Amino acid sequence: MDTDVSEQVKAERKRKIILVILVTTLSLFLAIWLLRSTIKSSIKKSAINTAIVEKGNIENTISASGEVLPEFEQTLTSPINASVQKIIMNAGSAVKAGQSLLTLDKSASQMDYAKLKFQLASRKNDIKKLKLQLDKSFYDIQSNNDVKQLRINSLEAEVEITRRLFNAGGGTREDIEKAELELKVARLEKKQLENEIKSKQQTMQVEMKEAAIASSIQESDLHELERKLQLADIVASREGVVTWVNKNIGSAIREGDALARIADLSSFKVQGSISDNYLDQLRRGMTAIIRINEVQVRGTVINIQPSIQNGILSFDIQLDERNNKLLRPNMKVDVFLVTNSQTNVMRVANGPAFKGMSPQDLFVVHNGKAERRTVHTGMSNFDYVEIKDNLRPGDIIITSDMSAYKNSDAITISD
Repeated sequence: MDTDVSEQVKAERKRKIILVILVTTLSLFLAIWLLRSTIKSSIKKSAINTAIVEKGNIENTISASGEVLPEFEQTLTSPINASVQKIIMNAGSAVKAGQSLLTLDKSASQMDYAKLKFQLASRKNDIKKLKLQLDKSFYDIQSNNDVKQLRINSLEAEVEITRRLFNAGGGTREDIEKAELELKVARLEKKQLENEIKSKQQTMQVEMKEAAIASSIQESDLHELERKLQLADIVASREGVVTWVNKNIGSAIREGDALARIADLSSFKVQGSISDNYLDQLRRGMTAIIRINEVQVRGTVINIQPSIQNGILSFDIQLDERNNKLLRPNMKVDVFLVTNSQTNVMRVANGPAFKGMSPQDLFVVHNGKAERRTVHTGMSNFDYVEIKDNLRPGDIIITSDMSAYKNSDAITISD
């Protein structure tokens, strides 16, 4: 027979269930805490890197890339249309000023030179002929003018005689008018001839000037071709090293085509490149630090290219130590541009612990333990990070990545 369960028994059962749930929950939290304490609250000393907080100078930098290039590199080009005949110096050869690098086949240009020289001589002969023709034509006109003057003199005398006869009763008024008319016509003819002489003189001057200009142009072209033929002996203009030479013997070379390059490997510069996002921070005269392995070489930004290609901005760096033995042509280097600097600040060696945000948590080592501490950071570069507060010079901090211990306030450091 079924019996009703008393309210007291029901309450007792409910309390037992609640007690079991509480004990289970507490046990679970205790197990998690013990697990975290066991796994996350200790670290081996060999697994971390540390650094000591110190006082010193710091420079804020932005990162860029760079390529080492010879400070001086000359490209030798062909002054004429020719072809490569012989290679004298190969790439890598040291050359001195005046040494030949290669020879060109100049026969085509030499033929053009001879043709132009003949044309110039012919032009000068034409000028002489023209001058003789013009002189003869002018002489003929001048002689005709002299004849006109003699006729005028004769007519003037005739007019005078006719007037005297008329006054003496031996002539007529018609005779005087006729003589005066002939004199007038002769004077007009002489004036017309004088105008023709003047015009002829001007025409002669223009024609001679045009001929002289044409001859001068041809002579200038001849001298220019002569100069180019002399330059076609491809020689080094200064001491250096051949970095490239056109080895295609027999290949056609057009005027202006590159034939060889000579570099002075005793002096270098760095051509840097950086994202155009930093355009507002880049300026001429700013200090640049070039890192070659573990060595730093300083320089100054002297030129910024005005154009941006594919989001990349290029600039040139003049090195303080241009002949550093570590520098090699076309070497890729890390470049750090100094945007700001401070002196006598707290700093510590940079490392993975610094995430670039401020404030951030660091672990300070003290008596075999690492304690979490929140600090504010300032300027930074590839070597140091500025510490603004909550640390003192001499403090030891962990610079390794401690993301796995983000929930731990203290860590035991074991050997």
